[in-house]
Amino acid sequence: MADQLSPDEKFHLITRNLQEVLGEEKLKQILQERELKVYWGTATTGKPHVAYFVPMSKIADFLKAGCEVTILFADLHAFLDNMKAPWELLELRVKYYEQVIKAMLESIGVPLDKLKFVKGTDFQLSREYTLDVYRLSSMVTEHDAKKAGAEVVKQVEHPLLSGLLYPGLQALDEEYLKVDAQFGGVDQRKIFTLAEKYLPSLGYAKRSHLMNPMVPGLTGAKMSSSEEESKIDLLDSAGDVKKKLKKAFCEPGNIQNNGVLSFVKHVVFPLRGEFCVKRDPKWGGDKIYTAFEELEKDFAEELVHPGDLKASVEVALNQLLEPIRKKFESPELRKLSNTAYPNPSKTKGAAKGAKAGGGEDDELDPSRVDIRVGKIISVEKHPDADSLYLEKIDVGEPQPRTVVSGLVAYVSQEDLQDRLVLVLCNLKPQKMRGIESQAMLLCASIEGEPRRVEPLDPPEGSSPGERVFVEGYETGKPDDKLNPKKKVWEKVQVDLKISGECVAQWKDKQLMTKLGQITCKTLKGGNIS
Repeated sequence: MADQLSPDEKFHLITRNLQEVLGEEKLKQILQERELKVYWGTATTGKPHVAYFVPMSKIADFLKAGCEVTILFADLHAFLDNMKAPWELLELRVKYYEQVIKAMLESIGVPLDKLKFVKGTDFQLSREYTLDVYRLSSMVTEHDAKKAGAEVVKQVEHPLLSGLLYPGLQALDEEYLKVDAQFGGVDQRKIFTLAEKYLPSLGYAKRSHLMNPMVPGLTGAKMSSSEEESKIDLLDSAGDVKKKLKKAFCEPGNIQNNGVLSFVKHVVFPLRGEFCVKRDPKWGGDKIYTAFEELEKDFAEELVHPGDLKASVEVALNQLLEPIRKKFESPELRKLSNTAYPNPSKTKGAAKGAKAGGGEDDELDPSRVDIRVGKIISVEKHPDADSLYLEKIDVGEPQPRTVVSGLVAYVSQEDLQDRLVLVLCNLKPQKMRGIESQAMLLCASIEGEPRRVEPLDPPEGSSPGERVFVEGYETGKPDDKLNPKKKVWEKVQVDLKISGECVAQWKDKQLMTKLGQITCKTLKGGNIS
């Protein structure tokens, strides 16, 4: 196919659906002379999920356009990014990534013989590369390195030096992989501009950069490996896919931050060229769309119901996932999956169990508690209790939850309106003066006369539904509902505190979202409840 395309047609195929391209003219010039060499890198940290079909569909475009494509399994980057991948698991995770990404590419019909797969440590530990790291570190300021990694490297209160090295290594990879362009998400833009600024200082050519938009997850925020509810795992069963899509944010007529609609745009249409919305005959029957804009327009005008859109995406998604599931039915790959991503609660529990006889409480796993970012939509007085108020809170679900609390006694009703807060979402609902409270609003407090209470503050830029996790427990999965008899929340809550820097912590580990740490304004040393 590529032989029959003109340079302009190849350029269109390479750049369609991208959010931004840096160095367009250079790309066009190369396409007039020869095929383009592109690389896409992925740090081998959390398990790949269905959002990885977005870069995979672009890789399919690159290959159709005749590009030479390299896929980099960035194992060293995974370790440098705040040690998201422990050193002893690096090799296993690289093997897992290689198997699962090859399975993804096969499921969308991409010929693997057209691709080159490279492991980072195969060349990043060489003498020449190491010397270039030192040369680059003598030029790049701390400010530029920190700024470049701000949206990619995990942000913590006391950053490690390794996180500052990460952007420079990614820049050097362009030279050592001998490519014309690097492809990635728009969240990597600052790393790309750092590469454009500093590679010429080392005597290397400035490369072009191709950037995908960030696809919203099922909660409306970025789809993330560390947020269980925001993603569908590539090995999830058809039942899990249905369950997660059912919970997905897909408000009637709302085309902003709609992860279900975005999946159709960035995966289904590029791969299939069309999309069938399955509907009951009494609502007009099935309709086939050949252009995403037409589907988006009908959804915005509420001519397509969210339930029909979800059901249709479920069909398309299961068609993509089924070949991957089948491949991973083999005992070898099942074992690889389990050893590359051991369940932290099980492994810690096993060690403890040898000493104390086992049981689920031997090693408490705070990830069982489902804490999310919420946005207070409205506040009104409880009809039967002067000291209680009803808050409607958006927690990233189709309907807001009702929370009964006495927070207005400490924070004015006006100050709570539209405020971002933290909400505990998997407690058993309980009635408070006749009205069911469907979640718990989490606050910092200090006892005394008077008692002082403040809502906890998520990082700036947070969205409703984003998961809050304890540092080091990013991959754990919350219980659907906490069993009141086991008192899991009560046992976790005992060790929740506010540090001397006003940072929320559990056993001295920070409470975080993907954007940073949870804080409060003034209550140093307070409790969280």
